[in-house]
Amino acid sequence: MTLRTIAILSPGDMGHGVGKALSEHGYDVITCLAGRSQRTKDLAAAGGFRDTKSLDEMVSEADLIMSILVPAEAMGVAEDVADALRATGLSRPFADCNAVSPQTARRMESVIEDAGGEYIDGGIIGGSPARGATPRIYTSGPGAGIMDELDGKGIAVRNLGPEIGRASGIKMCYASMTKGTSALRVAMLTTAQSLGLYDELVAELSFSQQGPLSAMESGVPGLPANAGRWIGEMEEIAATFDAAGVTPHFHQGAAEIFRLLASTPFADESPETIDRDRSLEETIRVTSEYVPSLTQSAD
Repeated sequence: MTLRTIAILSPGDMGHGVGKALSEHGYDVITCLAGRSQRTKDLAAAGGFRDTKSLDEMVSEADLIMSILVPAEAMGVAEDVADALRATGLSRPFADCNAVSPQTARRMESVIEDAGGEYIDGGIIGGSPARGATPRIYTSGPGAGIMDELDGKGIAVRNLGPEIGRASGIKMCYASMTKGTSALRVAMLTTAQSLGLYDELVAELSFSQQGPLSAMESGVPGLPANAGRWIGEMEEIAATFDAAGVTPHFHQGAAEIFRLLASTPFADESPETIDRDRSLEETIRVTSEYVPSLTQSAD
């Protein structure tokens, strides 16, 4: 089957970048913007998306539906698409490309296939094409081959075979390190701040860990803008580890760190409006003021 029209829910930071790349390679990229935020509508316009009036219309037109959004919303979107499949009486491939556990992927498979669709397990690793990156979209499942033709069209497709859970599993393992490390660094710096040792710790890091310190200086100030989206991802990683017999507590703790960052005023920023001049020191100083034990003591 040759793909012509690809639906993407939703055109957020990653979704609009993937859609833009596919649009530039000749695909008709569509979405349904009903009830979406102005930011999402603006990103859809920037990505060259065509809006449809309803999910039913989107499903009717699409050759492939890709779900790229906040992990906590993934199941709800799968259920909405399943309702649209039933309403239209159509069968469509549905690729969930979100950061969810293999267990969640298998539950979504049941939701989609019970409605007559074909479920594809997916996981995205790497940055958005909108920022010049070429993300790897790992796929798995009996119908995953339909996405192979997208390889090299602004994205790299890596087919891991017919088993549901493999694509989501590699995403969980990878993000456990990348985002998990970010959470650990915030926890370390916030603790040092509360102990009155921030400057001393940074001095030591500048001597013995310059690479990680540079990564913190460039990366940590932007974390609050994404933290709210990553809470659910850490919980999915924890569930993945738990099912594998490995402690889930690392990433349950990481979820708490992202919840802390999401409680700060910096979380009101979007990826487009992050204050690039804000220092690591200011980010940690303000974050430490929102540590629950400290705010409760102040009350």
